[in-house]
Amino acid sequence: MKIAALAGAGAGGGAGKTGPTTGAEGPPAAQVRGMFARIAPTYDLLNHLLSAGRDRAWRRTVAASLEGRAARILDLCAGTGDLALEIARQKPQAAVVAGDFCFEMLARGRDKGLPERAAPAVCDALRLPFASASFDAVTVAFGVRNFEDVSRGLAEMQRVLRPGATLAVLEFFRRNSRWRDLPYLLYFRHVLPRVGRLISRDHEAYNYLPQSVGRFVTRSEFESLLQRAGFAAIRRREMNAGIATLYLARKSE
Repeated sequence: MKIAALAGAGAGGGAGKTGPTTGAEGPPAAQVRGMFARIAPTYDLLNHLLSAGRDRAWRRTVAASLEGRAARILDLCAGTGDLALEIARQKPQAAVVAGDFCFEMLARGRDKGLPERAAPAVCDALRLPFASASFDAVTVAFGVRNFEDVSRGLAEMQRVLRPGATLAVLEFFRRNSRWRDLPYLLYFRHVLPRVGRLISRDHEAYNYLPQSVGRFVTRSEFESLLQRAGFAAIRRREMNAGIATLYLARKSE
């Protein structure tokens, strides 16, 4: 299996400083990269288990949202390749690049046939090693909140998109109403970490997930970040009563 190592090692990710106040900055790249390397063997199992299988449907929706004529697509924070593979399945004519900061995660995609259907590449989302305006679409599933600098990551994605091309971001966002979202919060803070620790034996990783969501931006804050990064025609689709949210936006012409 050949995985290209492109640019410096950044978080799914990249460089910056933690900023719990604004949520526009995340944890150190090395910390997140090491954590994902440790949980790579159980990552897919826990994704499917903890979402009751809904993560598969969410990724299908992301892939279906992309234009049929998109010829070159970058899936960032690709992990073990589930979204990149779904895009390749739905759009067999497209050249798909699966980029992630963690070699161990991409390597787990080998058994799924990732190298045969997409081009795996270890790369830094804040310093993308691709030419400007070189992709017809960029996707990120549950990775933007791991960026050490969200604004810089959005700027890089905007740079590598051609004018008018689509950005698709699937993510968990910080909730606005604690009382209305109490069941969601109880699950994220208490059930999910316990199940994750039981299966992965990694206490840090499955404490990190609810913490990363809790300090991330709200939907309205993310929309402002998209606008400032040069995206327009922003659309939002909430999945399963807003558990996950899909944002679609276009690079301004």
